[in-house]
Amino acid sequence: MFLPLPGRPPRDRARRRLAALVVGLMLTAAGVAGLGTADAAVLPGPLVYVADSGSGDVSVVDSGSDTRTSTVPVGGAPHGVAVSPDGAKAYVTDTDGGTVSVIDTAIGAVTATIPVGAVPYAVAVTPDGGRLYVTKLGDNTVSVIDTATRTVTATVAVGVRPVGVAVNPAGTQVYVTNDSDTNTLWVISTATDTVTSSTALPAHAFGVAFDPTGARAYVALVNGGSVAVVSTATGTVTALVPVGVAPHGVALSPDGTLVYVADYGSNTVSVISAATGTRGATVPAGSGPEAVAFNASGSRAYVTNTNSDTVTVIATATGTVASTVTVGSHPAGIAFAPPAADLGVTLTATGVPGLLNGRIDYTLTLTDNGPSPLTSATVTADLPPSATATSGACATAVGRVTCTVGALAAGASTTRAFSVPVGPLTLGLPYTVTAKRAASAPADTDPVNDTASRTCTVVTSLVITCR
Repeated sequence: MFLPLPGRPPRDRARRRLAALVVGLMLTAAGVAGLGTADAAVLPGPLVYVADSGSGDVSVVDSGSDTRTSTVPVGGAPHGVAVSPDGAKAYVTDTDGGTVSVIDTAIGAVTATIPVGAVPYAVAVTPDGGRLYVTKLGDNTVSVIDTATRTVTATVAVGVRPVGVAVNPAGTQVYVTNDSDTNTLWVISTATDTVTSSTALPAHAFGVAFDPTGARAYVALVNGGSVAVVSTATGTVTALVPVGVAPHGVALSPDGTLVYVADYGSNTVSVISAATGTRGATVPAGSGPEAVAFNASGSRAYVTNTNSDTVTVIATATGTVASTVTVGSHPAGIAFAPPAADLGVTLTATGVPGLLNGRIDYTLTLTDNGPSPLTSATVTADLPPSATATSGACATAVGRVTCTVGALAAGASTTRAFSVPVGPLTLGLPYTVTAKRAASAPADTDPVNDTASRTCTVVTSLVITCR
């Protein structure tokens, strides 16, 4: 998210669903119930958005295969990028045009452009997705944008050459760095959109990131060769951790144990233990490593290399390079789309004739179309008003069946079965049952396949037709 300053060296959803379906069919044929960790890596993963400052576009990278799957033209010189918490929008700054582009991630296209002023640089979004904070080198301010109205609602002065910006996990404070002799970290209250305090730093600052608790902020000191650890409670620097040359971007793993720092001048990534506050390993990167982003599990870190037009992918368990992705010219900011699991719901119905006890057997098939593993889901089936089903796997009540699902790997499927008896007073009437996803985690961003319905007609208890 923190990018090289001027003058320094220099329709995926359908594809994901198809790939997940193919993998699911292969697993079913092989009699495999789900995917292990190693197998899941071959499936399409959450998307990564990379601002290509030299080619005027955003590269969209599939983190499952570590390949660039598409590009989104935005024009100018895109630098900072942030993705909304629901994954529906990506926001990209254009330092040349003085704007923020809004990308609809479902269609992979710019749907709006927000004027903000001279040289917008980095961008951060609040946890509720309601506001953007954009640093601007042109007038030494931060623009506050209402994402609903797509208008600038406030402008905040923050020293000289504001570059880095981060919102704390609670969404109450915004930290802004200065790459100048100001040597100051500014604190903006999101309640008032005014500066409420500042912290003196020993050198020019660049990237900034919070730990998951919000108790500490980590600030890359670009001409100090170190990272400052700041207590957010006291607003003081509690430690300085030596890293490589000209550190730029900084990011923390989702569990808060690792701090990755892009050492722009030494072409490495420094790995800091948050527990001990010391640098351990250094990982080789490309030329001019700039910004860092972790995937949701923390198993991989993605680093933009401004001068080699690549993204280095690091396996965090081993601290080694897992792959290198070619993107556009001079990649700068980078951001992950949040985890999403598209739960597909299908329903089959089979009439089972009986002289006195005919019934209709239903099978729910629930498929995680990815890109992320499903952690939980609830699916309900609405029955005819007076009907009560029987099921060994789902909860039943008059007129409704409720089925729950636990963890499910991307590409895997599971089934739930229930039966509805045919009553003597319902002969000749249609039995319509509609199943729908009631809740699931992580977010399901595609509601098209959330519902399935089947109708059966009972001519007699011995003649039951379903469609």
